[in-house]
Amino acid sequence: MTRPLLFPWLLACVLALAACSSTPTRDGPEAKPPAGLDKTPDAQPRVEPIRTGGPNKPYEVNGRSYTPVATDRPMVEKGLASWYGRKFHGRPTASGERYDMYAMTAAHKTMPLPSYARVRNPANGREVIVRVNDRGPFHEGRIIDLSYTAAMRLGVLNGVAPVEVERLTHEQIRSGAWKAGAAVELPAAAAVEVAARQDSSPAAATPPREAPAPGFWVQLGAFRERGGAEQLQRQVADELDWLQPLLAVWGEPQLFRVQAGPFVSRTEAQDAASRIREAFKLVPVIVERR
Repeated sequence: MTRPLLFPWLLACVLALAACSSTPTRDGPEAKPPAGLDKTPDAQPRVEPIRTGGPNKPYEVNGRSYTPVATDRPMVEKGLASWYGRKFHGRPTASGERYDMYAMTAAHKTMPLPSYARVRNPANGREVIVRVNDRGPFHEGRIIDLSYTAAMRLGVLNGVAPVEVERLTHEQIRSGAWKAGAAVELPAAAAVEVAARQDSSPAAATPPREAPAPGFWVQLGAFRERGGAEQLQRQVADELDWLQPLLAVWGEPQLFRVQAGPFVSRTEAQDAASRIREAFKLVPVIVERR
């Protein structure tokens, strides 16, 4: 970060990193914000190419390294949301676009730029669709930084608040599946941890759920003893933090299955299976549950 700023995107990234360190109590709206912000429509998802460099290049902030995802993969998280406003209104984001605090946008540490994401406030049931075009937030435990308007619509302007975040994949956008509004179900334990695991914390094992949700699941293995299934679950969660929220152990008579899901399409499940196969030399199986 001390080298000369030779590229425009790098300058944008540096400014964006500073932007996402802001605190809501010192960074509010303008004196007279536009009327009707509560009726601002969601960002409209469209398939946009993901570059392997530029804003998706590995970077470092406050001595911690981050490696953004540069492929179209599902991402589901639970954690804390914050927001940033007029102090950075009009400044470049990490993607090189101008930050508009009144648009439906957001910042994320590792989500590919650009991306679209569904953000839900479980406290009031509100949800919005935002376009992710910036990096941050870099406070411990926070997983997303919202624009002022997105935070207003979610009802989180008073400070940080727990939210659920689901990245919309290209397949979901092409098929229109994102319009259904059915976010991927998360393991119950994920609601307790505020996603600090994304930075450096080891992932904890997820307790089994009562019944698998409908959709496509990737089976990693089947065991006669629960201990073997939970050991594999922990090993995979430790190595693949993007998969941890989707992992579960399902108990059946005399058999325990380690599966990840649900994915909304077979294509997404196959993509996850390929990445798991490369990382662990396993032979995952795609299972459809209705």
